[in-house]
Amino acid sequence: MGVLFDRVCLIGLGLIGSSMARAMKRGGLAGHIVGAARSADTREKSLELGFVDSVSDNMAEAVEGADLIVICTPLGAYKAVAKAIAPALKKGAIITDVGSCKSQVIADINAHRPDGVHLIAGHPIAGTENSGPEAGFAELFDGRYVILTPEAKADKGALKKVEALWKAIGSQVEVMSPEHHDRVLAITSHLPHLIAYTIVGTASDLENQLHRENADADDLVKTNEVIRYSGSGFRDFTRIAGSDPTMWRDVFLTNREATLEMLGRFQEDLVALQRAIRWGEGEKLHDWFTRTREIRRSVVNQPSRSPDADLTE
Repeated sequence: MGVLFDRVCLIGLGLIGSSMARAMKRGGLAGHIVGAARSADTREKSLELGFVDSVSDNMAEAVEGADLIVICTPLGAYKAVAKAIAPALKKGAIITDVGSCKSQVIADINAHRPDGVHLIAGHPIAGTENSGPEAGFAELFDGRYVILTPEAKADKGALKKVEALWKAIGSQVEVMSPEHHDRVLAITSHLPHLIAYTIVGTASDLENQLHRENADADDLVKTNEVIRYSGSGFRDFTRIAGSDPTMWRDVFLTNREATLEMLGRFQEDLVALQRAIRWGEGEKLHDWFTRTREIRRSVVNQPSRSPDADLTE
C-alpha cells in the first residue's frame, strides 16, 4: 500500500505499541517511527530490535512533527500524556489509542487536545499474556477486530486514514459509538476479568480457612489445594486472572459505570440460578445451560480469536 503517514509517534512500547510498529514496518506504512518510553532499557531494546527509527524519553519532543500519535500507555496515564503532548502537536495531526475503554479516554484527551488536532479513539481486540518490547510481533493484529469509536463531530478524513492504517496492518475494522463500545466490552471482557479475579481470591480465602481448621493435620493436608485440585475448568476459567493488575485496575476505574451496570445484570441472573438450585428446578437449569452452551460454541467458532486475546485490553 505504501506510506500512509510520514511520521508516526508511539507513546508506550509494550506489547501493543511494539506490535503496531512492527506491523507498520512490515507494510512500509510509515516514513519514520519514533517511540516514546520512560524506561531507558525499553528505549534501548526497541532500537536494538529495529521496530522504531528513533526514541525519546520526552513525549513532547517525540510528537513534534508527527502526523499520527498512538497512545499505548495504561489508561490511568492518558490525562498526563494528553497534557504533556498538547503544546507540541502540529495542526492536522491525528491522535488515536489502543485502550479498552473509550468514553472516558475521549474526555481525558479532549480536555487538552488543541484545535485543529483530530482524535479517532480505537481499541484492537488482540493481545497475549506477555509484555514489553520483546513481546511484540507484526502478526498480532492479522485478522483481528479493531473497534474505532469516533465522536459524531470527528473529522471524516482522519477516520478514513486511521481505518486505512488498521486494515493495512491486517485487521478487521468496526466503527461504533464510544458508549456502545464500553457497554459491549464491559460484558465481554471487563466483567469476566472481575469474576476470574474474584473466584481465585475466594478459593484462596477458603484454603486459608481450611488450613486454620486443620492446623494439626499432616503436611499432605496442608499443601496448596487450589493448585493440587484445580481441574481444567477452574484453570481455564481463571486463566485471565493472570492479567496485569495495574492495567485492569485502570480499566475498572475508567469504565466503572458500564462495568457496574453489567455486574448488576450478572448478579440478577446469578440470583435466579441460585433460586433454581435451591428449589430443585432442574428444567430451568437445563434450559439455561442448553441456551448458553450454544452461545459459547458460537464464540469458540468465531474467526480471529486466540486463546490469550483477553489477557490484554
